[in-house]
Formats: sequence, C-alpha cells, structure tokens
Amino acid sequence: MTRYAIIGLGSRAQMYVDACTTVHRDVADLVAISDSNRGRLDYYGRHLSAATYGPDSVAEIVRNERVDRVIVTSPDHTHAQTVVAALEAGADVIVEKPLTIDTEGCRSIGAAREKSGRSIIVTFNYRYSPRNSALREVIASGAIGKITSVHFEWVLDTAHGADYFRRWHREKKNSGGLLVHKASHHFDLVNWWIQDTPVRVFASGGLRFYGSENAMGRGLAARPARGSVDVPSRDPFMLDMRADPKLRSLYLENEKYDGYLRDQDVFSDGITIEDNLCVIVDYASGATMSYALNAHSPWEGYTVAVNGTRGRAELTVVERGAVVSDGRVIVDPSATPDRVVGTDTRPQGEKLVVQQHWESARHIDIPADGSAHGGGDAKLLKDIFVGPGDDPLHRAADYRDGVRSVAVGIAANDSIASGTPITIAGLDLGTDISW
Repeated sequence: MTRYAIIGLGSRAQMYVDACTTVHRDVADLVAISDSNRGRLDYYGRHLSAATYGPDSVAEIVRNERVDRVIVTSPDHTHAQTVVAALEAGADVIVEKPLTIDTEGCRSIGAAREKSGRSIIVTFNYRYSPRNSALREVIASGAIGKITSVHFEWVLDTAHGADYFRRWHREKKNSGGLLVHKASHHFDLVNWWIQDTPVRVFASGGLRFYGSENAMGRGLAARPARGSVDVPSRDPFMLDMRADPKLRSLYLENEKYDGYLRDQDVFSDGITIEDNLCVIVDYASGATMSYALNAHSPWEGYTVAVNGTRGRAELTVVERGAVVSDGRVIVDPSATPDRVVGTDTRPQGEKLVVQQHWESARHIDIPADGSAHGGGDAKLLKDIFVGPGDDPLHRAADYRDGVRSVAVGIAANDSIASGTPITIAGLDLGTDISW
C-alpha cells in the first residue's frame, strides 16, 4: 500500500481525495493533508482519517507519516518550493500542471530531482482524452507525413474563462498568466502530438476584455467588488458562492482565516494577466506552431490543424456550446433550442478528419467517453495510482515533459514583455528538454 499526502486543498484536490478513498483505495492510503487555510483543512479533515498539517510542513509530513508520494495541488507559484521540499525529504511527487511558473522554479526542481533520485509525474490529463489520443495515433502512423506546421486555437467561454480573472490566477506573479497556467496543457499536447522540441517563441497579447479600464472603455456602470454580496440584478460575470455549497464551504466561510477572495469582479483593478494571446513557436524539426487563446468566447472548445508532407489532420472540439444571459452553461444548445433564441446552435461534439493529398477526406472514429476533461481524468488517475502499463502512446508525463511545456509559456511571457523572439536555450532551464 502506497502512502500519500496531498498539499493544497482547493477544488482540484477533490479528484485525488476521491481517488485515494474510493476507486483506488486498494493501493492508495491517504495519510496526510496540508493547506495554508485552517478552514479548508478542517473541511477535508472532517471527512478523512488523514493527519492534518499547516503550511510549510512538507518535510515534516514526509518524515512523520512515512509518505511515499506527495500530491501537489496548491497554487502555481508554490509548486517549486513544495516539490523541492518533498523530493529532498525522500518522497516522489505528483504535481498538477503547470510544473512551475518560472525559470528559477525549473532549475530548483531539476537540481532537487537530480540530487534525490526521486520521480516527478506531471498530470497532463488532456493527453488521455480519446480525441487527443486519436490525433496522436494519426500523426504517429505517418498518415500525414512529416509535420510542417500546426495551427491551434483554444477558446474559453465567459463562465470558465472569466473565472481566471476573479481568483488568484488574475495576478501573473501567482500563476504565470494563462500562457503558463492554462496553455501549458496545450503546449504539452503539441509537443506530445508531434514529438518535437520547442526552440524559439514569439508572442503578443494583452488584457483587452476584462479589467477596469476595458469596462470603463465600454461604458459599463460601477460594479460591486464581489459576487457573493447583494447586487441589484443578476450579473452573469459575478460568482455568487452562496449558491454553491462546495464553494461556500471551501472559500466563502473560510475568508476569515487568510482574507482570500474567490469571487472578485472580473472588471475590477489589479488584474495583471492577459485575456487575448497569440504565440508562434518554432520546433527543432523545422515545424512551426501558431497558437491563439481567447478567454471571453461565447462557446468553449478548440480547433487544431496539423499539416504534413502527405496531408492534413483537423480536430474540432466543442466542449460547451453556450453560456446564456443568466449565467447557466448550456453544454449542448441544440438539445435546448428554447434557451438560445434567434441564433444558430453550436452542438457539443468532436470531429477528427484526415485528408491525404489526392484523396477525399475521411472521418476518424473517436471512442465515446463522458468523464471529466474529455475522458482524461479517470485514465490519468489509473496511470498514477496503478501504473501506466504498456502504453504505445506514452501518455504518462514526467519532469521533462513538464519543463518542456512551461518553457513555451515562460518564453512567451518574456517575448510579450520584450517585444522580441525568445530562444528556449537562452532561458537556462537547468535540463535538456529535447526528445
């Protein structure tokens, strides 16, 4: 039986708590939990038999509880110090993406990993979704030949995308911005799909929708500072945690311990991350990726096209079809046309098309899987707790995969700041990230 500790008890921790106490309880023993907020620690502690610890106690947890593996689900800017402490104390690490948010974090983790000889798993669950695995299989088969370019657009809707602008992610010092926190998923997918190493990055972007200046520019009236207060009318951009038992228990009722506000107005001051981003990435093979991220779209999903010397593969995914004016998310508006008036519907779904030169396009079947993150979470958890077994797609991600993905985001942030292209080699990440 492997002994686990979880560091950081926000919403994402629930997936690992459930895995340890239900599906994988035969191989996983959750012996310790830790958080900086006393209220969240008490919330989880009431339901678990695990020992509870406050912040900055990773080494103590590993020693006292004889922990084999530490799961890190704390805010991004704490990842490096937490991972290093766990490695140095003698435990292996499972860390939520991103691995870290800056070059210093990459170097410190790499040094601790080298010295300790312990392992690091980075949880890139999107690799495991059937649609993304299917595209990897197409590329690996050689059906479209040697890859020449990738075009990738990801859009976040005004329910999901807005949420990054009301919580701790809104400050780049905490999250590295969406190019690190969110897009590390996407950069990892491309690195993994084409099995190539990013070498140079140029990026542009800005805060063009959220934030107080943009709100004033569009003539929005004065707004409440928070969503969990009485407001004159329903505002779809406001989060009312009183209406969500889990958010109320984890955050609203625990503000007295640390002052953290989970429901800030997305059109307030203090936002230092971007909501519109474009990135060009050159790869070692000579291929190029163009990437775009928008965080205020009316629907959510992504499109990716991979061009090769023999043809082209196109993957289109609609994860959520619409967010209507009362803030409800419509996963598939075609199923509820009364809620979407006077518009074309955008049904939820996914489509993978391959077309070789001189031939007609053909659709690739994608296995149905309704679980979270496009079917990725359950498969990821099995790999973590049971082991990956013989996987020809090599979906389990390690430390170098984590560095390879954040390298693009870190370089992109530097490029936006400087207005110049950034070479990955010039970042001094402390490890070789080539395949």
